[in-house]
Amino acid sequence: MAHAALRIFLADTNQLVCRLLAEAIEKEPGFCVTACAVSSGELMTALRRSQPDVALIGAHLQEGPLSGFARLPELRAELPHLPWIMLLDRTDPELVVDAFRAGARGVYSRSDSDIGMLCKCIRRVAEGQVWADSTQLQCLLEAFATPHMLKEAARDRGLSLLTAREETVVRLVAEGMGNREIAQHLNLSEHTVKNYLFRIFEKLGFSNRVELVLYAIARLNQPEPPASQAPKQPPVPSDCVACRAGGAWGRSQ
Repeated sequence: MAHAALRIFLADTNQLVCRLLAEAIEKEPGFCVTACAVSSGELMTALRRSQPDVALIGAHLQEGPLSGFARLPELRAELPHLPWIMLLDRTDPELVVDAFRAGARGVYSRSDSDIGMLCKCIRRVAEGQVWADSTQLQCLLEAFATPHMLKEAARDRGLSLLTAREETVVRLVAEGMGNREIAQHLNLSEHTVKNYLFRIFEKLGFSNRVELVLYAIARLNQPEPPASQAPKQPPVPSDCVACRAGGAWGRSQ
């Protein structure tokens, strides 16, 4: 007796990337991609509608870098029993650790693995296991080392040192704004914004904006970034792996 195919939900940077990945997954036996979302705004709606067995969530959605991370607290709160896998472009230690902290049951790095390995990852996670390759496991082990724990404690103390304006700047950075946009939003000069960021990095011990965005998501209860208006897409042929509907695509089973 044949087993029912695993129902997979996919969230990634754009429709083309979603479709190509879905087609590759469905070439493997026992998998069915039922729906896809490309923006953080449509992510939860599409997830509720499709009710998948496993979700694949890209770290970067349509809104820009790390926008996939912004919805993880809501995903964990509303669908605590849904196993999900974080899709990374490469094995970045900070992102690997933060993905598992956010509740991921597996992490898949596109730069290090093939589609067969991704499908193996999906199946293991669907069976209730946790998936991490040797490099990712090393990242997790190092995260429990004493220097890292001291660094986290320092960042916790740094949170109380941020002024209200500095916290506002952090939130705007996490929403994907550049220095010029932040300056316009707060009616400041770009030079002033750069000075704010310099002081924020110094207080929290960060060296780049990626670390700051992850910090905002994890520690400042960063609200979801505003969903940008999706560009118009050409009609999808009826024989494609899925058909678009309301910004996300899906199909009935």
